[in-house]
Amino acid sequence: MKHTSPLAERLRPKKLVEVVGQEKIIGQSSVLAQSLKSGHLPSLVLWGPPGCGKTTIARLLAQEIGAIFLQLEAVTSGLKEFRKIINEALENKIEDKQTVLFIDEIHRWNKKQQDALLPYVEDGTIIFIGATTENPSFEVISALLSRLKVIILQPLSKTDLVILLQRALSEDSELKNIKINLESGEVEMIADFSGGDARVALNALELCVNASSRLGSNARTSAAGDQAKACSQVTPDIIKQVFDRTNLLYDKAGEEHYNIISAFIKSLRGSDVDAAVYYLARMIEGGEDAEFIARRLLIFSSEDIGNALPTALVVANACFDAVRKIGWPESQLILTQTTIYLAKAPKSNLSVRAISSARAEVQESGNLPIPLHLRNAPTKFMKDLGYSQGYIYTHSDPTAQQEFLPKEIKNKKFVK
Repeated sequence: MKHTSPLAERLRPKKLVEVVGQEKIIGQSSVLAQSLKSGHLPSLVLWGPPGCGKTTIARLLAQEIGAIFLQLEAVTSGLKEFRKIINEALENKIEDKQTVLFIDEIHRWNKKQQDALLPYVEDGTIIFIGATTENPSFEVISALLSRLKVIILQPLSKTDLVILLQRALSEDSELKNIKINLESGEVEMIADFSGGDARVALNALELCVNASSRLGSNARTSAAGDQAKACSQVTPDIIKQVFDRTNLLYDKAGEEHYNIISAFIKSLRGSDVDAAVYYLARMIEGGEDAEFIARRLLIFSSEDIGNALPTALVVANACFDAVRKIGWPESQLILTQTTIYLAKAPKSNLSVRAISSARAEVQESGNLPIPLHLRNAPTKFMKDLGYSQGYIYTHSDPTAQQEFLPKEIKNKKFVK
């Protein structure tokens, strides 16, 4: 199949009403839609996963208000390219034309670069739209973020993706020219494997069609005249080969990394062994560092199990050592074994509560004097001052009653 651009690009919506999904954000009853009706578009940050339509929506929002759309890629653009864009925007402003500046992956711009945007957003030279897959509260400087409206986009649902795939099959001129048999079950399978990413789904569909067309061509060559072979079939095996493995949303430097490890730890704490193993699998499939997982298990064994089962720390430490020695892929068994053990173990955060309480006391009462009978007395002078006087060696008299805390807090209980 010959074409000049990918299917996802060919099927890009031309109008806002053609966008599939994100109804809460751009639907007729949405706040943004109401604002557009008055010809007003605020500066925005579009926050959402890959393939949810950020770039398309930004372009169509500019189109809705008749603004000139200018785009920068944060990865490849710097202040030089930005200044060139601003000069163009200033000329547009003189001619009473609005300019929408779209910066993809705005989280990759540093503080200095983001600071440069501020005056032009404030004075209306540009309507700024930034796109990011990362939490903007972490990645966009507060001065800029306070001037933007954050729009949260969701991954496309399976239903949304099926609609897109069916639209591609019925509307794309190049796909319509190919006699292809694609059952509804296979369409749903592509949607399932695409992880809410429209771009992945559409490009995968195109690859599946290409692969099945080649197989159909080979079949027709070996069995000329067989009309049953004349229609290429997209099969589950072809779909699995195209995807190779399910697309996973897992950026080891991004927010989803922290979301998954958080879910992993909370599942362990809640003794949900199945959920814990599931999130472990998500991390493994996403390419997480084995030592990072083992380190978190080691921390968990003390923080959430502690003296309820002291051997948990021993097991977790052995896991960490073994993972460092072995690496992938065998480490997955060691991590799974340890995860199951810790998930099923009794839980206690007594150590956490005790040290937190004790540290709070220290911060409040400061450096209270150590009782004289507990002080070390290596010299005669110290002994004459009363150091160590009255101390009872516990092993000689286990029943002896004596105070160990400073007198100011002698009745305090930290371990309870």
